[in-house]
Amino acid sequence: MDYPGKASYPVNDSAVATENTPPESNTERTVSLQRSIYDPGYVNAMSHFYRGELGRIMVWRQRLDITTNWAITSSTAIITIAFSNREVPHIVFFFNLAIVWVMLWIEARRYRFYDAFRARVRMLEAHFLVPMVMENRQMLQGEWKKLVCEDLILPRFKIGKLEAVGRRLKRNYIFIFVLIMVAWVTKIFLHATEPIDTFASFYRSLSLGHIPSWLVAFIFGATFVVVIGITVYVGKKTTGEISEFGAHRSLWRL
Repeated sequence: MDYPGKASYPVNDSAVATENTPPESNTERTVSLQRSIYDPGYVNAMSHFYRGELGRIMVWRQRLDITTNWAITSSTAIITIAFSNREVPHIVFFFNLAIVWVMLWIEARRYRFYDAFRARVRMLEAHFLVPMVMENRQMLQGEWKKLVCEDLILPRFKIGKLEAVGRRLKRNYIFIFVLIMVAWVTKIFLHATEPIDTFASFYRSLSLGHIPSWLVAFIFGATFVVVIGITVYVGKKTTGEISEFGAHRSLWRL
């Protein structure tokens, strides 16, 4: 059977002959290289494939929400305990920062898996669903099928660790870090052992037991610089999952 308008390759009849169709010597036929987008079997298989990949990324998306909830819950509990009791030292916020950093690292790792599988879904949406909706066979051209197959055989991450950390910082964790540092400073002012009216008195209030003031100040400042630096750097180098308002937004008005 011939499919007009497609690239083709020669096939000998003896290779495709059956009992009812005896081969003809020295004759060749052309068979389409690409299956029609309207073939029910192909469309059904791709639909199930798309549905399965979509379900996979939703599972990883839920895992991202879990680690974010852990970070928010732990921070809320520590802040509540710190302000409810004057005897609780302000150094407790150091452990709060450590917990949130661990949650951020775990979530960044999960986000890399989520992004890897999301890339497959976007590939199917852009190169399979869009041509189906537009009923345009020309949009099926390209090596997207080869790329999807290679990714199925040998999955790879699409973004690095730093970019994953930066994306999660930009979306959620930067607000958590800012809240912790504001609460830390507020705790020092409210429950200081001496009145704080100068910068020198504030610097002395940072010390706690055998922990010097410079170490607390270094932890606070380093956290602030690293969080802001990673967020700004990754924000300039990469783009998000969804673009901002575009020129075609008016087409969606109901």
